[in-house]
Amino acid sequence: MIALTPERSAFGRHETFPLRFGWLTKGVGAWRTNPDVFDEDDAIVKLGVGKNMVDAIRYWMIASQIVTPNGRSLEATDVGKHVFYQDGWDPYLEDDTTIWLIHWLIASNPAEATTPFWFFNHYHKPEFTSKELQDALGDFVRERLKSRVSAATLKNDIGLLLRMYEPSVTSKSVPIEEALDSPMALLDLLNRQEGTKMHESRPEYRARLPLATFAFAVAQLFEQTNEEVLPIDRLLHSDGYLAAPGSVFRITEECLVAKLEAMIAWLPKSFELRQTAGIHQLYRLKAPASIEILRRHYEAAPSRGGA
Repeated sequence: MIALTPERSAFGRHETFPLRFGWLTKGVGAWRTNPDVFDEDDAIVKLGVGKNMVDAIRYWMIASQIVTPNGRSLEATDVGKHVFYQDGWDPYLEDDTTIWLIHWLIASNPAEATTPFWFFNHYHKPEFTSKELQDALGDFVRERLKSRVSAATLKNDIGLLLRMYEPSVTSKSVPIEEALDSPMALLDLLNRQEGTKMHESRPEYRARLPLATFAFAVAQLFEQTNEEVLPIDRLLHSDGYLAAPGSVFRITEECLVAKLEAMIAWLPKSFELRQTAGIHQLYRLKAPASIEILRRHYEAAPSRGGA
């Protein structure tokens, strides 16, 4: 989890390719075998994709916080090692928990995935056109960031966001490779209104949101803020700098409270909900580290399925 700063942002580094199934697994495997694979001339052979896709795979590994860049070299994060290594908990994305986890990791990374972070944490209009998104993103860049980003780049970023999160509508005019949905399209967080130019993304009661991913996000917010108490509203809405579980997962307050109660039952003596002066707050007691919450889920569930 990373905080938004005016100095760090990233636009257009995806080479216009949304994250695809198999890319993270393929990229991590090739990189572990050869740490310089993305810079070598035969990377297209080793990864079995075109040159621009090689760069896109590297980018999505970074945006998903599986690895962190250090110059041109990469270093694995704890999540990257534990979940996505070949001997990790779920390198092939067989568990819904992992797909929701990737979404959280992208949408909580303003430094490397600025547009997804902005959309899920700053943009709250339930219905919109792609042009409205582009204009709002442009305002955000001018007001909050030091980067100068061209209108064309912002348009590409918005187009990619929509293609990555919306289920595709296949037709004879759409190339088959463009109709292959990203794993993010399975989450039902963003949809095109049929027969119109309108898109929608609104808070809902999302019963299928895996408890382990939700609890991981809550624990990360506590870790990043270094707080022992967080108001429910802070878990529901971003403060503009750090991602919020409620915003990123597009859930209602009712759903948030229900997930918190389930989390407290699943992780006894770790968290507690209290009401003080009419304000509902979540207290962190002896909560495990966020990575240990994932361990609890994956190691207790050898057969794949969300918590």
